[in-house]
Amino acid sequence: MQQGSVTKYRAFPPIELPERQWPSRSITTAPTWCSVDLRDGNQALPIPMSVEEKLKLFDLLVSVGFKEIEVGFPSASQIEFDFIRRLVDENRIPDDVTVQVITQAREDLIRRTFESIQGMKKVIIHLYNSTSPAQRRLVFGLDKAGIIDIATRGTQLIKDLVPTIPETQVIFQYSPESFALTEIDFSLEICEAVVDIWQPTPEAKIILNLPETVQIATPNIYADQIEWFCRHMRHRESAIISLHTHNDRGTGVATTELGLMAGAERVEGTLFGNGERTGNVDIITVALNMYMQGINPLLNFGDIDAIRAVYEECTRMQVPVRHPYSGELVFTAFSGSHQDAIQKGMAAWDGAPDAVWEVPYLPIDPKDIGRTYEAIIRINSQSGKGGVAYVMENEFGFQLPKAMRVEFGKIINAIADVRGDELTPQQIYDAFEHEYLQRTSPFSLEAFHAEKAGASSPDEVVCRARVILNGELYELSGSGNGPIDAFVRALNQASLANFTVRSYTEHSLNHGSDARAVAYLQIETPSGRTFFGAAIATNIEQASIKAVLNAVNRVQATMG
Repeated sequence: MQQGSVTKYRAFPPIELPERQWPSRSITTAPTWCSVDLRDGNQALPIPMSVEEKLKLFDLLVSVGFKEIEVGFPSASQIEFDFIRRLVDENRIPDDVTVQVITQAREDLIRRTFESIQGMKKVIIHLYNSTSPAQRRLVFGLDKAGIIDIATRGTQLIKDLVPTIPETQVIFQYSPESFALTEIDFSLEICEAVVDIWQPTPEAKIILNLPETVQIATPNIYADQIEWFCRHMRHRESAIISLHTHNDRGTGVATTELGLMAGAERVEGTLFGNGERTGNVDIITVALNMYMQGINPLLNFGDIDAIRAVYEECTRMQVPVRHPYSGELVFTAFSGSHQDAIQKGMAAWDGAPDAVWEVPYLPIDPKDIGRTYEAIIRINSQSGKGGVAYVMENEFGFQLPKAMRVEFGKIINAIADVRGDELTPQQIYDAFEHEYLQRTSPFSLEAFHAEKAGASSPDEVVCRARVILNGELYELSGSGNGPIDAFVRALNQASLANFTVRSYTEHSLNHGSDARAVAYLQIETPSGRTFFGAAIATNIEQASIKAVLNAVNRVQATMG
Protein backbone atom coordinates (compact mmCIF):
# COMPACT_ATOMS: atom_id res chain seq x y z
CA MET A 1 0.00 0.00 0.00
CA GLN A 2 1.49 3.30 -1.08
CA GLN A 3 1.71 6.18 1.36
CA GLY A 4 -1.11 8.62 0.77
CA SER A 5 -3.16 6.27 -1.43
CA VAL A 6 -5.83 6.03 1.26
CA THR A 7 -7.11 9.43 0.15
CA LYS A 8 -8.61 7.71 -2.91
CA TYR A 9 -11.29 6.16 -0.70
CA ARG A 10 -14.20 7.44 1.34
CA ALA A 11 -16.44 5.88 3.93
CA PHE A 12 -19.93 4.85 2.91
CA PRO A 13 -22.43 7.19 4.54
CA PRO A 14 -24.50 5.75 7.40
CA ILE A 15 -28.24 5.25 7.10
CA GLU A 16 -30.50 7.63 9.02
CA LEU A 17 -32.53 5.11 11.01
CA PRO A 18 -33.80 6.40 14.37
CA GLU A 19 -34.66 3.71 16.89
CA ARG A 20 -33.36 0.88 14.75
CA GLN A 21 -34.79 -2.45 15.92
CA TRP A 22 -32.48 -5.11 14.50
CA PRO A 23 -29.75 -4.91 17.21
CA SER A 24 -32.17 -6.23 19.83
CA ARG A 25 -33.55 -9.05 17.66
CA SER A 26 -32.42 -12.67 17.47
CA ILE A 27 -32.57 -15.23 14.68
CA THR A 28 -35.09 -17.84 15.78
CA THR A 29 -36.05 -19.66 12.56
CA ALA A 30 -34.30 -20.65 9.37
CA PRO A 31 -34.88 -18.51 6.28
CA THR A 32 -35.78 -19.83 2.87
CA TRP A 33 -32.47 -20.91 1.38
CA CYS A 34 -31.67 -20.51 -2.30
CA SER A 35 -28.47 -22.03 -3.64
CA VAL A 36 -26.83 -20.05 -6.43
CA ASP A 37 -23.92 -22.51 -6.86
CA LEU A 38 -24.99 -23.43 -10.38
CA ARG A 39 -25.13 -19.83 -11.58
CA ASP A 40 -23.28 -17.28 -9.43
CA GLY A 41 -20.85 -19.92 -8.23
CA ASN A 42 -20.36 -21.43 -11.67
CA GLN A 43 -19.67 -18.10 -13.39
CA ALA A 44 -16.79 -17.51 -10.94
CA LEU A 45 -14.96 -20.74 -11.79
CA PRO A 46 -11.79 -20.65 -13.91
CA ILE A 47 -13.22 -23.70 -15.72
CA PRO A 48 -17.03 -23.56 -15.66
CA MET A 49 -18.82 -26.81 -14.94
CA SER A 50 -19.94 -29.09 -17.73
CA VAL A 51 -23.57 -30.16 -18.01
CA GLU A 52 -22.77 -33.48 -16.33
CA GLU A 53 -20.96 -31.74 -13.47
CA LYS A 54 -23.85 -29.35 -13.00
CA LEU A 55 -26.28 -32.28 -12.90
CA LYS A 56 -24.20 -33.95 -10.21
CA LEU A 57 -24.03 -30.78 -8.15
CA PHE A 58 -27.77 -30.19 -8.61
CA ASP A 59 -28.49 -33.65 -7.22
CA LEU A 60 -26.25 -32.87 -4.24
CA LEU A 61 -28.10 -29.63 -3.55
CA VAL A 62 -31.42 -31.47 -3.65
CA SER A 63 -30.12 -34.13 -1.25
CA VAL A 64 -28.92 -31.46 1.18
CA GLY A 65 -32.47 -30.09 1.30
CA PHE A 66 -32.48 -26.93 -0.81
CA LYS A 67 -36.03 -26.13 -1.93
CA GLU A 68 -34.96 -23.25 -4.19
CA ILE A 69 -32.01 -23.59 -6.57
CA GLU A 70 -30.87 -21.05 -9.13
CA VAL A 71 -29.93 -23.31 -12.01
CA GLY A 72 -28.48 -20.90 -14.49
CA PHE A 73 -28.46 -17.97 -16.86
CA PRO A 74 -30.09 -19.67 -19.88
CA SER A 75 -29.42 -16.82 -22.29
CA ALA A 76 -25.72 -16.60 -21.37
CA SER A 77 -24.51 -19.74 -23.14
CA GLN A 78 -25.67 -22.92 -24.85
CA ILE A 79 -24.35 -25.04 -21.96
CA GLU A 80 -26.52 -23.09 -19.52
CA PHE A 81 -29.55 -23.52 -21.77
CA ASP A 82 -28.89 -27.22 -22.39
CA PHE A 83 -28.46 -27.94 -18.68
CA ILE A 84 -31.83 -26.38 -17.86
CA ARG A 85 -33.49 -28.35 -20.65
CA ARG A 86 -31.94 -31.57 -19.30
CA LEU A 87 -33.51 -30.84 -15.93
CA VAL A 88 -36.91 -30.40 -17.56
CA ASP A 89 -36.80 -33.04 -20.28
CA GLU A 90 -35.42 -35.74 -17.96
CA ASN A 91 -37.83 -34.84 -15.17
CA ARG A 92 -34.99 -34.23 -12.71
CA ILE A 93 -36.67 -31.49 -10.67
CA PRO A 94 -38.47 -32.88 -7.60
CA ASP A 95 -41.99 -31.61 -7.02
CA ASP A 96 -40.97 -29.88 -3.80
CA VAL A 97 -38.03 -28.02 -5.40
CA THR A 98 -38.41 -24.73 -7.27
CA VAL A 99 -35.68 -23.83 -9.73
CA GLN A 100 -34.71 -20.26 -10.46
CA VAL A 101 -33.43 -18.79 -13.73
CA ILE A 102 -31.84 -15.38 -14.04
CA THR A 103 -31.93 -12.83 -16.83
CA GLN A 104 -30.92 -9.27 -17.45
CA ALA A 105 -33.66 -6.80 -18.33
CA ARG A 106 -33.28 -7.14 -22.10
CA GLU A 107 -36.04 -8.37 -24.40
CA ASP A 108 -33.98 -10.94 -26.33
CA LEU A 109 -32.56 -12.42 -23.13
CA ILE A 110 -35.96 -12.61 -21.48
CA ARG A 111 -37.50 -14.39 -24.47
CA ARG A 112 -34.62 -16.88 -24.54
CA THR A 113 -35.18 -17.48 -20.84
CA PHE A 114 -38.83 -18.36 -21.48
CA GLU A 115 -37.74 -20.87 -24.12
CA SER A 116 -35.57 -22.62 -21.56
CA ILE A 117 -38.33 -23.09 -18.97
CA GLN A 118 -40.98 -24.57 -21.25
CA GLY A 119 -42.61 -27.50 -19.46
CA MET A 120 -41.56 -26.62 -15.92
CA LYS A 121 -44.17 -27.00 -13.18
CA LYS A 122 -42.87 -24.10 -11.14
CA VAL A 123 -40.10 -21.55 -11.65
CA ILE A 124 -38.70 -18.35 -10.20
CA ILE A 125 -37.78 -15.87 -12.92
CA HIS A 126 -35.08 -13.57 -11.59
CA LEU A 127 -34.78 -10.19 -13.32
CA TYR A 128 -32.00 -7.78 -12.45
CA ASN A 129 -30.41 -4.53 -13.48
CA SER A 130 -27.73 -2.38 -11.86
CA THR A 131 -28.82 0.72 -9.96
CA SER A 132 -25.81 2.34 -8.25
CA PRO A 133 -24.62 5.85 -9.17
CA ALA A 134 -21.37 4.49 -10.64
CA GLN A 135 -23.23 1.93 -12.78
CA ARG A 136 -25.74 4.52 -13.93
CA ARG A 137 -23.00 6.95 -14.93
CA LEU A 138 -20.18 4.71 -16.16
CA VAL A 139 -21.97 1.66 -17.62
CA PHE A 140 -25.38 2.82 -18.80
CA GLY A 141 -25.05 6.58 -19.16
CA LEU A 142 -28.58 6.95 -17.82
CA ASP A 143 -30.28 8.93 -15.11
CA LYS A 144 -32.53 7.41 -12.45
CA ALA A 145 -35.58 7.53 -14.69
CA GLY A 146 -33.75 5.62 -17.40
CA ILE A 147 -32.71 2.88 -14.95
CA ILE A 148 -36.27 2.58 -13.65
CA ASP A 149 -37.48 2.26 -17.24
CA ILE A 150 -35.13 -0.71 -17.82
CA ALA A 151 -36.53 -2.49 -14.77
CA THR A 152 -40.19 -1.78 -15.47
CA ARG A 153 -40.03 -2.68 -19.16
CA GLY A 154 -38.37 -5.98 -18.30
CA THR A 155 -40.97 -6.68 -15.64
CA GLN A 156 -43.83 -5.90 -18.00
CA LEU A 157 -42.44 -8.18 -20.69
CA ILE A 158 -42.13 -11.08 -18.26
CA LYS A 159 -45.68 -10.46 -17.06
CA ASP A 160 -46.90 -10.44 -20.67
CA LEU A 161 -45.09 -13.70 -21.45
CA VAL A 162 -46.35 -15.64 -18.42
CA PRO A 163 -49.64 -16.60 -20.16
CA THR A 164 -47.59 -18.28 -22.91
CA ILE A 165 -46.58 -21.01 -20.43
CA PRO A 166 -49.93 -21.73 -18.71
CA GLU A 167 -48.69 -25.07 -17.34
CA THR A 168 -46.01 -23.28 -15.29
CA GLN A 169 -46.42 -21.45 -12.00
CA VAL A 170 -44.21 -18.37 -12.24
CA ILE A 171 -42.81 -16.56 -9.22
CA PHE A 172 -41.16 -13.25 -10.01
CA GLN A 173 -37.96 -12.01 -8.39
CA TYR A 174 -36.40 -8.62 -8.93
CA SER A 175 -32.89 -7.50 -7.88
CA PRO A 176 -31.58 -3.94 -7.94
CA GLU A 177 -28.19 -5.53 -8.53
CA SER A 178 -25.98 -3.04 -6.69
CA PHE A 179 -28.49 -2.37 -3.90
CA ALA A 180 -25.89 -1.85 -1.16
CA LEU A 181 -24.16 0.86 -3.22
CA THR A 182 -27.40 2.54 -4.31
CA GLU A 183 -29.08 5.45 -2.55
CA ILE A 184 -31.57 3.74 -0.24
CA ASP A 185 -34.50 5.88 -1.31
CA PHE A 186 -33.81 5.15 -4.98
CA SER A 187 -33.59 1.40 -4.26
CA LEU A 188 -37.05 1.62 -2.74
CA GLU A 189 -38.35 3.73 -5.62
CA ILE A 190 -37.26 1.30 -8.33
CA CYS A 191 -38.47 -1.77 -6.41
CA GLU A 192 -41.87 -0.21 -5.84
CA ALA A 193 -42.10 0.69 -9.53
CA VAL A 194 -41.54 -3.00 -10.32
CA VAL A 195 -44.07 -4.05 -7.66
CA ASP A 196 -46.68 -1.70 -9.12
CA ILE A 197 -46.40 -3.48 -12.46
CA TRP A 198 -46.27 -7.03 -11.14
CA GLN A 199 -49.10 -6.50 -8.65
CA PRO A 200 -48.21 -9.18 -6.08
CA THR A 201 -50.53 -10.18 -3.25
CA PRO A 202 -49.95 -11.73 0.19
CA GLU A 203 -50.90 -15.07 -1.41
CA ALA A 204 -48.69 -14.62 -4.49
CA LYS A 205 -45.70 -12.63 -3.29
CA ILE A 206 -42.91 -11.05 -5.24
CA ILE A 207 -39.32 -11.73 -4.17
CA LEU A 208 -37.26 -8.58 -3.80
CA ASN A 209 -33.63 -9.60 -3.66
CA LEU A 210 -31.47 -6.85 -2.17
CA PRO A 211 -27.86 -7.75 -2.96
CA GLU A 212 -24.67 -6.66 -1.34
CA THR A 213 -23.01 -7.44 -4.64
CA VAL A 214 -19.82 -5.79 -3.46
CA GLN A 215 -19.20 -5.26 0.24
CA ILE A 216 -18.58 -1.61 0.94
CA ALA A 217 -19.23 -1.10 4.66
CA THR A 218 -19.50 -2.82 8.01
CA PRO A 219 -22.35 -5.34 8.40
CA ASN A 220 -24.45 -2.97 10.52
CA ILE A 221 -24.79 -0.59 7.54
CA TYR A 222 -26.34 -3.33 5.41
CA ALA A 223 -28.66 -4.26 8.29
CA ASP A 224 -29.75 -0.62 8.50
CA GLN A 225 -30.42 -0.63 4.75
CA ILE A 226 -32.59 -3.75 5.03
CA GLU A 227 -34.55 -2.47 8.04
CA TRP A 228 -35.05 0.95 6.42
CA PHE A 229 -36.32 -0.71 3.24
CA CYS A 230 -38.71 -2.99 5.14
CA ARG A 231 -40.05 -0.09 7.21
CA HIS A 232 -40.74 2.19 4.25
CA MET A 233 -41.94 -0.28 1.59
CA ARG A 234 -45.57 -0.14 0.56
CA HIS A 235 -47.33 -3.53 0.54
CA ARG A 236 -44.59 -5.16 2.59
CA GLU A 237 -46.95 -8.06 3.23
CA SER A 238 -46.85 -8.92 -0.49
CA ALA A 239 -43.06 -9.27 -0.72
CA ILE A 240 -40.36 -11.67 0.39
CA ILE A 241 -37.17 -9.78 1.21
CA SER A 242 -34.14 -11.78 0.10
CA LEU A 243 -30.43 -11.31 0.85
CA HIS A 244 -27.54 -11.94 -1.51
CA THR A 245 -24.23 -11.01 0.08
CA HIS A 246 -20.64 -11.32 -1.06
CA ASN A 247 -17.48 -11.47 1.00
CA ASP A 248 -15.20 -8.66 -0.20
CA ARG A 249 -14.59 -7.41 3.35
CA GLY A 250 -14.60 -10.93 4.80
CA THR A 251 -17.91 -10.35 6.58
CA GLY A 252 -20.43 -12.06 4.32
CA VAL A 253 -21.73 -14.33 7.08
CA ALA A 254 -22.09 -11.49 9.59
CA THR A 255 -23.80 -9.30 7.01
CA THR A 256 -26.30 -12.03 6.22
CA GLU A 257 -27.04 -12.73 9.87
CA LEU A 258 -27.62 -9.06 10.62
CA GLY A 259 -29.74 -8.76 7.48
CA LEU A 260 -31.99 -11.54 8.76
CA MET A 261 -32.28 -9.76 12.10
CA ALA A 262 -33.25 -6.64 10.14
CA GLY A 263 -36.28 -8.32 8.56
CA ALA A 264 -35.20 -10.45 5.57
CA GLU A 265 -36.76 -13.89 5.11
CA ARG A 266 -34.64 -15.48 2.40
CA VAL A 267 -30.94 -16.04 1.74
CA GLU A 268 -29.11 -16.68 -1.52
CA GLY A 269 -25.61 -18.12 -1.28
CA THR A 270 -23.33 -21.00 -2.17
CA LEU A 271 -21.72 -24.04 -0.64
CA PHE A 272 -18.39 -23.11 0.98
CA GLY A 273 -18.78 -19.51 -0.25
CA ASN A 274 -17.75 -20.01 -3.87
CA GLY A 275 -18.36 -16.96 -6.04
CA GLU A 276 -16.93 -13.90 -7.73
CA ARG A 277 -13.82 -12.27 -6.19
CA THR A 278 -13.77 -13.37 -2.53
CA GLY A 279 -16.98 -15.30 -2.97
CA ASN A 280 -20.65 -15.39 -2.01
CA VAL A 281 -21.83 -15.94 1.51
CA ASP A 282 -21.26 -19.53 2.64
CA ILE A 283 -24.68 -20.99 3.32
CA ILE A 284 -23.15 -23.92 5.20
CA THR A 285 -21.58 -21.56 7.74
CA VAL A 286 -24.75 -19.49 8.17
CA ALA A 287 -26.86 -22.63 8.57
CA LEU A 288 -24.53 -24.32 11.05
CA ASN A 289 -24.21 -21.09 13.02
CA MET A 290 -27.97 -21.39 13.51
CA TYR A 291 -27.65 -25.07 14.35
CA MET A 292 -25.18 -24.37 17.16
CA GLN A 293 -27.76 -21.97 18.61
CA GLY A 294 -30.36 -24.72 18.76
CA ILE A 295 -32.19 -23.66 15.56
CA ASN A 296 -33.07 -26.27 12.94
CA PRO A 297 -31.53 -24.90 9.69
CA LEU A 298 -33.70 -27.21 7.55
CA LEU A 299 -30.62 -28.27 5.58
CA ASN A 300 -28.82 -31.56 6.11
CA PHE A 301 -25.05 -31.33 6.47
CA GLY A 302 -24.79 -34.67 8.28
CA ASP A 303 -21.99 -35.86 5.98
CA ILE A 304 -19.96 -32.74 5.37
CA ASP A 305 -16.97 -34.67 3.99
CA ALA A 306 -19.10 -36.25 1.25
CA ILE A 307 -20.61 -32.87 0.38
CA ARG A 308 -17.15 -31.35 0.21
CA ALA A 309 -15.91 -34.17 -2.03
CA VAL A 310 -18.69 -33.66 -4.61
CA TYR A 311 -18.23 -29.88 -4.50
CA GLU A 312 -14.48 -30.15 -5.05
CA GLU A 313 -14.95 -32.66 -7.87
CA CYS A 314 -17.51 -30.54 -9.72
CA THR A 315 -15.96 -27.10 -9.20
CA ARG A 316 -12.25 -28.02 -9.10
CA MET A 317 -12.03 -25.71 -6.08
CA GLN A 318 -10.51 -26.72 -2.74
CA VAL A 319 -12.09 -26.05 0.64
CA PRO A 320 -9.43 -24.44 2.88
CA VAL A 321 -8.37 -26.58 5.84
CA ARG A 322 -9.47 -23.83 8.26
CA HIS A 323 -12.83 -23.14 6.59
CA PRO A 324 -15.55 -22.88 9.31
CA TYR A 325 -17.11 -26.25 10.12
CA SER A 326 -16.05 -27.79 6.80
CA GLY A 327 -12.26 -27.60 6.73
CA GLU A 328 -10.07 -30.59 7.51
CA LEU A 329 -8.54 -29.01 10.62
CA VAL A 330 -11.45 -27.06 12.11
CA PHE A 331 -12.07 -29.58 14.88
CA THR A 332 -8.39 -30.22 15.48
CA ALA A 333 -6.39 -28.94 18.45
CA PHE A 334 -2.58 -28.88 18.57
CA SER A 335 -2.22 -26.61 21.61
CA GLY A 336 -1.58 -28.44 24.86
CA SER A 337 -4.03 -26.38 26.94
CA HIS A 338 -6.75 -26.77 24.31
CA GLN A 339 -6.16 -30.50 24.12
CA ASP A 340 -6.37 -30.87 27.88
CA ALA A 341 -9.67 -28.96 28.03
CA ILE A 342 -11.15 -30.95 25.13
CA GLN A 343 -10.05 -34.25 26.67
CA LYS A 344 -11.70 -33.37 29.98
CA GLY A 345 -14.83 -32.05 28.28
CA MET A 346 -15.22 -35.18 26.18
CA ALA A 347 -14.76 -37.35 29.26
CA ALA A 348 -17.44 -35.39 31.15
CA TRP A 349 -20.04 -35.34 28.36
CA ASP A 350 -22.49 -38.21 28.83
CA GLY A 351 -23.54 -38.51 25.18
CA ALA A 352 -27.27 -38.79 25.87
CA PRO A 353 -29.50 -37.45 23.05
CA ASP A 354 -30.81 -34.62 25.24
CA ALA A 355 -27.47 -33.78 26.86
CA VAL A 356 -26.31 -30.21 26.30
CA TRP A 357 -23.09 -30.05 24.30
CA GLU A 358 -20.50 -28.33 26.45
CA VAL A 359 -17.02 -29.32 25.33
CA PRO A 360 -14.42 -26.53 25.43
CA TYR A 361 -13.12 -25.34 22.05
CA LEU A 362 -15.64 -27.43 20.06
CA PRO A 363 -18.68 -25.27 19.21
CA ILE A 364 -20.62 -28.26 17.85
CA ASP A 365 -20.32 -32.02 18.14
CA PRO A 366 -18.22 -33.07 15.11
CA LYS A 367 -20.32 -36.23 14.77
CA ASP A 368 -23.37 -34.11 13.93
CA ILE A 369 -21.82 -33.28 10.56
CA GLY A 370 -20.30 -36.69 9.96
CA ARG A 371 -16.83 -35.99 11.36
CA THR A 372 -15.24 -38.47 13.75
CA TYR A 373 -13.46 -37.81 17.02
CA GLU A 374 -10.29 -39.44 15.72
CA ALA A 375 -8.75 -36.24 14.37
CA ILE A 376 -9.88 -33.78 17.06
CA ILE A 377 -6.54 -33.84 18.84
CA ARG A 378 -3.36 -34.06 16.83
CA ILE A 379 0.14 -33.88 18.13
CA ASN A 380 3.09 -31.64 17.33
CA SER A 381 5.67 -29.74 19.38
CA GLN A 382 2.94 -27.39 20.69
CA SER A 383 0.92 -30.23 22.16
CA GLY A 384 0.65 -31.22 25.79
CA LYS A 385 -0.01 -34.16 28.03
CA GLY A 386 -3.78 -33.95 27.60
CA GLY A 387 -3.57 -34.32 23.84
CA VAL A 388 -1.20 -37.26 24.02
CA ALA A 389 -3.43 -38.95 26.59
CA TYR A 390 -6.49 -38.35 24.39
CA VAL A 391 -4.84 -39.99 21.39
CA MET A 392 -3.66 -42.96 23.43
CA GLU A 393 -7.12 -43.55 24.86
CA ASN A 394 -9.32 -42.81 21.86
CA GLU A 395 -7.12 -44.46 19.26
CA PHE A 396 -5.63 -47.37 21.22
CA GLY A 397 -7.57 -47.76 24.49
CA PHE A 398 -4.78 -46.84 26.94
CA GLN A 399 -6.00 -44.89 29.98
CA LEU A 400 -2.71 -43.41 31.13
CA PRO A 401 -2.37 -42.39 34.80
CA LYS A 402 -2.12 -38.63 35.30
CA ALA A 403 1.54 -38.67 36.31
CA MET A 404 2.37 -40.88 33.34
CA ARG A 405 0.67 -38.40 31.00
CA VAL A 406 3.18 -35.76 32.12
CA GLU A 407 6.13 -38.10 31.63
CA PHE A 408 5.04 -39.43 28.25
CA GLY A 409 3.94 -35.96 27.08
CA LYS A 410 7.50 -34.69 27.52
CA ILE A 411 8.84 -37.64 25.55
CA ILE A 412 6.44 -36.95 22.66
CA ASN A 413 7.22 -33.23 22.68
CA ALA A 414 10.93 -34.00 22.43
CA ILE A 415 10.30 -36.28 19.45
CA ALA A 416 8.11 -33.66 17.76
CA ASP A 417 10.75 -30.98 18.33
CA VAL A 418 13.37 -33.09 16.61
CA ARG A 419 11.09 -34.02 13.72
CA GLY A 420 9.66 -30.53 13.32
CA ASP A 421 6.45 -32.11 12.12
CA GLU A 422 3.10 -33.45 13.25
CA LEU A 423 3.08 -36.94 14.73
CA THR A 424 0.48 -39.45 13.61
CA PRO A 425 -1.37 -41.56 16.18
CA GLN A 426 0.63 -44.60 15.05
CA GLN A 427 3.91 -42.76 15.59
CA ILE A 428 2.77 -41.82 19.09
CA TYR A 429 1.88 -45.43 19.84
CA ASP A 430 5.20 -46.62 18.46
CA ALA A 431 6.98 -44.23 20.81
CA PHE A 432 4.92 -45.51 23.74
CA GLU A 433 5.63 -49.11 22.83
CA HIS A 434 9.36 -48.44 22.52
CA GLU A 435 9.57 -46.45 25.75
CA TYR A 436 7.34 -48.50 28.06
CA LEU A 437 6.36 -51.89 26.62
CA GLN A 438 9.48 -53.29 24.96
CA ARG A 439 12.16 -52.72 27.58
CA THR A 440 13.78 -56.19 27.41
CA SER A 441 17.25 -55.29 28.67
CA PRO A 442 19.06 -55.76 30.99
CA PHE A 443 16.24 -57.54 32.89
CA SER A 444 13.92 -60.12 31.38
CA LEU A 445 11.43 -62.51 32.94
CA GLU A 446 11.63 -66.23 32.30
CA ALA A 447 9.04 -67.44 34.80
CA PHE A 448 6.90 -66.18 37.65
CA HIS A 449 4.56 -67.88 40.10
CA ALA A 450 2.75 -66.51 43.15
CA GLU A 451 0.46 -68.12 45.71
CA LYS A 452 -1.05 -67.51 49.13
CA ALA A 453 1.37 -68.13 52.00
CA GLY A 454 -1.09 -70.32 53.90
CA ALA A 455 -3.62 -70.26 56.70
CA SER A 456 -1.15 -68.82 59.17
CA SER A 457 -0.62 -65.69 57.01
CA PRO A 458 -3.82 -65.28 54.93
CA ASP A 459 -2.87 -61.81 53.60
CA GLU A 460 0.63 -62.77 52.52
CA VAL A 461 1.67 -63.83 49.05
CA VAL A 462 4.81 -65.80 48.26
CA CYS A 463 6.41 -65.61 44.83
CA ARG A 464 9.11 -67.47 42.97
CA ALA A 465 10.64 -66.01 39.85
CA ARG A 466 13.32 -66.74 37.31
CA VAL A 467 14.91 -63.48 36.09
CA ILE A 468 17.67 -62.99 33.55
CA LEU A 469 20.00 -60.04 34.11
CA ASN A 470 22.64 -59.36 31.47
CA GLY A 471 22.45 -62.96 30.31
CA GLU A 472 22.75 -64.51 33.80
CA LEU A 473 19.82 -66.44 35.34
CA TYR A 474 18.72 -65.63 38.90
CA GLU A 475 16.31 -67.70 41.01
CA LEU A 476 14.37 -65.32 43.25
CA SER A 477 11.80 -65.66 45.98
CA GLY A 478 10.03 -63.18 48.18
CA SER A 479 6.86 -62.48 50.07
CA GLY A 480 4.60 -59.48 50.39
CA ASN A 481 1.03 -58.29 50.55
CA GLY A 482 0.46 -59.15 46.88
CA PRO A 483 2.27 -60.46 43.79
CA ILE A 484 3.82 -57.09 42.92
CA ASP A 485 5.02 -56.41 46.45
CA ALA A 486 6.45 -59.92 46.72
CA PHE A 487 8.31 -59.60 43.42
CA VAL A 488 9.72 -56.15 44.28
CA ARG A 489 10.94 -57.46 47.63
CA ALA A 490 12.58 -60.41 45.86
CA LEU A 491 14.47 -58.11 43.50
CA ASN A 492 15.58 -55.80 46.31
CA GLN A 493 16.60 -58.66 48.64
CA ALA A 494 18.77 -60.13 45.90
CA SER A 495 20.38 -56.71 45.47
CA LEU A 496 19.53 -56.80 41.80
CA ALA A 497 17.67 -53.51 42.08
CA ASN A 498 16.78 -50.89 44.66
CA PHE A 499 13.45 -49.10 44.35
CA THR A 500 9.97 -48.67 45.80
CA VAL A 501 6.59 -48.71 44.07
CA ARG A 502 4.87 -45.33 44.03
CA SER A 503 1.63 -46.15 42.13
CA TYR A 504 -0.08 -48.92 40.24
CA THR A 505 -3.15 -48.98 37.95
CA GLU A 506 -4.61 -51.48 35.54
CA HIS A 507 -7.50 -51.94 33.13
CA SER A 508 -8.73 -54.18 30.36
CA LEU A 509 -7.81 -53.24 26.80
CA ASN A 510 -10.67 -55.12 25.16
CA HIS A 511 -13.46 -57.56 25.93
CA GLY A 512 -14.39 -61.15 25.17
CA SER A 513 -12.32 -64.30 24.95
CA ASP A 514 -9.27 -62.42 23.63
CA ALA A 515 -9.32 -59.77 26.37
CA ARG A 516 -5.94 -58.40 27.39
CA ALA A 517 -4.91 -56.42 30.44
CA VAL A 518 -2.58 -53.45 30.66
CA ALA A 519 -0.74 -52.48 33.83
CA TYR A 520 0.98 -49.17 34.61
CA LEU A 521 3.49 -49.02 37.44
CA GLN A 522 5.54 -46.11 38.77
CA ILE A 523 8.71 -46.75 40.78
CA GLU A 524 10.99 -44.43 42.76
CA THR A 525 14.76 -44.79 43.10
CA PRO A 526 16.72 -43.92 46.26
CA SER A 527 17.65 -40.59 44.65
CA GLY A 528 13.96 -39.67 44.37
CA ARG A 529 13.63 -40.08 40.61
CA THR A 530 10.47 -41.74 39.32
CA PHE A 531 9.96 -43.96 36.27
CA PHE A 532 6.90 -45.58 34.76
CA GLY A 533 6.70 -48.98 33.21
CA ALA A 534 3.79 -50.61 31.41
CA ALA A 535 3.01 -54.04 30.04
CA ILE A 536 0.26 -55.95 28.27
CA ALA A 537 -0.61 -59.60 28.91
CA THR A 538 -3.56 -61.97 28.82
CA ASN A 539 -3.81 -61.80 32.62
CA ILE A 540 -3.24 -58.91 34.96
CA GLU A 541 -0.65 -60.67 37.13
CA GLN A 542 1.67 -61.24 34.19
CA ALA A 543 1.11 -57.67 32.96
CA SER A 544 1.96 -56.19 36.36
CA ILE A 545 5.20 -58.19 36.81
CA LYS A 546 6.36 -57.29 33.29
CA ALA A 547 5.53 -53.64 34.02
CA VAL A 548 7.86 -53.78 37.04
CA LEU A 549 10.75 -54.99 34.90
CA ASN A 550 10.00 -52.46 32.13
CA ALA A 551 10.20 -49.68 34.70
CA VAL A 552 13.45 -51.03 36.14
CA ASN A 553 14.91 -51.35 32.66
CA ARG A 554 14.09 -47.70 32.03
CA VAL A 555 16.04 -46.82 35.18
CA GLN A 556 18.98 -48.88 33.96
CA ALA A 557 18.86 -47.17 30.56
CA THR A 558 19.35 -43.77 32.18
CA MET A 559 22.29 -45.06 34.18
CA GLY A 560 23.92 -46.64 31.17
